Amino acid sequence: MSAALPSPLMPGLYEIEDATRALGLGIGASELHGALCGWLAGGGSDSPRWLAQVMADDSLAAPVADGPLDRLRAASVAQMSDRDFAFDLLVPEPDAPLGERSSALFDWCRGFLGGFGLAAGREPALTEESREALGDLARLAAAAPQEEGDEEDEAALVEIEEFVRVAALLLHGDCAMAAQHRRQLH
Repeated sequence: MSAALPSPLMPGLYEIEDATRALGLGIGASELHGALCGWLAGGGSDSPRWLAQVMADDSLAAPVADGPLDRLRAASVAQMSDRDFAFDLLVPEPDAPLGERSSALFDWCRGFLGGFGLAAGREPALTEESREALGDLARLAAAAPQEEGDEEDEAALVEIEEFVRVAALLLHGDCAMAAQHRRQLH
């Protein structure tokens, strides 16, 4: 019995922010991670050219091998396929201000919807539960961040983050994993 390879480590939020700024992408780290995860969940390929595909810009070069954006891809692919559901959103840490965290979460949802739509197409085959989750993600993507709040608001944001995480995995299961299983059967 061989030991499982360790999962690639997710680069930090600020490392990805720096990489997106350096490339002039006009998108923040959370939104880019959401777009990548949406792309993967919708059945998009795990390719070195993922950035051009996710950003719908063929002029973008493939991320540098083992650079921050390549590590983001590798860690995201590994996490979304993890049977233990060890999938994390690339958003600010819990000690960051509520406004910063809620804004990043809504950005993540916007990115996810864009990437998912690019990969899955107009009418993906989804379960009713996944259709509802996709609709909820769309409502979150349109939400305005809350700048300040109390402990109840903090707790609500933690619950929303967990919902988003589970919704992304559910959509990945419906689109990407189901398609993989169908290909293996044929």
